[in-house]
Amino acid sequence: MTSLDNRIPPPIVGALVAAAMWAVSDLGPGIPIAPQPRFIAVVVLVVTGIAFDLLGLIAFRASRTTINPLRPERASALVTGGVYRVTRNPMYVGMGLFLLAWAVHLSALVPLAGPVIFVLYMTRFQIRPEENVLKRIFGEEYSAYAARVRRWL
Repeated sequence: MTSLDNRIPPPIVGALVAAAMWAVSDLGPGIPIAPQPRFIAVVVLVVTGIAFDLLGLIAFRASRTTINPLRPERASALVTGGVYRVTRNPMYVGMGLFLLAWAVHLSALVPLAGPVIFVLYMTRFQIRPEENVLKRIFGEEYSAYAARVRRWL
């Protein structure tokens, strides 16, 4: 375990990435997107992100297991139904979609790196450490689940 593994709450990571995206939005070429298609794309991405987040949260609550991403060892159930049949990390997918919506809204090339950086950071410092804990707790059941459902999409 490194010093960053499961240390920074994912919403904070997302907010920091979003702030950095805004800060660099003037550093490079813009992407000319007409206002109406841009607005539609942003709305679709945000609504889809909300759906992933809510469906993930509802599934965790229904299974009565922890939603605290900093304490995966407190997991009392392996959630594999609902949206968890599509992705093992729907709430992180939702955050990634919010960041993609923000990048589209900013209409600039450099901020498009934000969602990529978020995915890379989350995979390394949040998801992989969570997966290690879930393998320890749920053993072969988790390994079988991970083999049939993708980490992201």
